[in-house]
Amino acid sequence: MFNAYNGGLCLGDDTMDYVRFGSGDRALVILPGVGDGLKTVKGAALPFALMYRKLAREYTVYLFSRRNRLPETYSTREMADDLARAMALLGIRSAFVVGISQGGMIAQWLAIDHPERVERLMPVVTIARPNDTIRAAIALWTEQARRGDYKGLMLDFAERAYTPARLRLMRPMYALLGNVGKPKSFRRFLTQAEACVTHDAWERLPEITCPTLVIGGTDDRIASGEASRSLAARIPGARLVMLEGLGHGLYEEDPQFQERVLEFGGEK
Repeated sequence: MFNAYNGGLCLGDDTMDYVRFGSGDRALVILPGVGDGLKTVKGAALPFALMYRKLAREYTVYLFSRRNRLPETYSTREMADDLARAMALLGIRSAFVVGISQGGMIAQWLAIDHPERVERLMPVVTIARPNDTIRAAIALWTEQARRGDYKGLMLDFAERAYTPARLRLMRPMYALLGNVGKPKSFRRFLTQAEACVTHDAWERLPEITCPTLVIGGTDDRIASGEASRSLAARIPGARLVMLEGLGHGLYEEDPQFQERVLEFGGEK
């Protein structure tokens, strides 16, 4: 079903988890956000295939995690270098790259340093350089992670990411959150969180030449809507779509999100 496959790559003395699904002729790479520091994509090929089943009809879709054993300091630019190596190992010469949140930061560096790997670029709810909004969110999550407060971290993310309508449905289930899904260590998350607030591709963004569509939410309380606007203005020829009333979780809440990906990917 969907040709769903759970895979792993060797990158030097480390490994990287990825999943693949779909059977289209073109490659679509999706890069998840900082939550990858808590749980990688390992074993999740079928759930992702079901979630993105509209994309699976048109593309062979890959989702890549970061490396499994991260050093204490590991920048978004280094993450992009590792991604380029992973794509080469899998024979992905070039792809339509969708980067969500921190994934969008990695995608920027991939398009700058490895332009041959990126046919089209779609940064979603992300930043070109740090701002006060993301610094405040990351500072709290870092404090919670250091205390081992997984439930508090997940609740704060939800409250910042989703719309009031979505939160009304979610809040009755908050009591169920606890140790389910809690990682054995928060080290990967802390490294990735630090990479978010040190990411700065601002000066190099004019070097991006591939077709680019930036998607942001007007009510983004993690990256900020202004971050999406300034990112689009900085990349030559980039288009911008701002979704009114949606926030950082728009890739889950926007009912047309997959159609937006397909429409942009199909443009000549």
